[in-house]
Amino acid sequence: MTLRAVVDPNVFISAQISSLGHPARIARAADKGIFELVVSERLLSELHDVLMRPRFRRHMTEREVENLVEDLREKGINAEEGEIRRMVPGDPKDDYLVALACVSGAGYLVSGDPHLTAASLDAASVTVLTPRRFSEMLAESDR
Repeated sequence: MTLRAVVDPNVFISAQISSLGHPARIARAADKGIFELVVSERLLSELHDVLMRPRFRRHMTEREVENLVEDLREKGINAEEGEIRRMVPGDPKDDYLVALACVSGAGYLVSGDPHLTAASLDAASVTVLTPRRFSEMLAESDR
């Protein structure tokens, strides 16, 4: 069974800051196609905009940011969010991630954002996992 997941841009941002830890493992797993990564233009745009901020220059050049976003666009399953409902209490900006997971049939939404990890998304039929838990799940499925 192939895992399909939407990964919060913040997880990829964390992976660029440190090559150690669960976010970096998830980024490498996505790169190797170990799970089906779902992306949208909105998600990629958010990732691009954040990584282009001056404070990220010590971690990545602008060219590396462009290459990362293009790589994710090519390797990921592209989907559109469709109708975005209010789902995430306290952070409406993350509603699109839930909508993307629902529309694409992703079983998981991977995020370290407490607004998402604490949200009760039963109605959305999406399981929110922390990067640690998803990384552990990938390791278990690899055995």
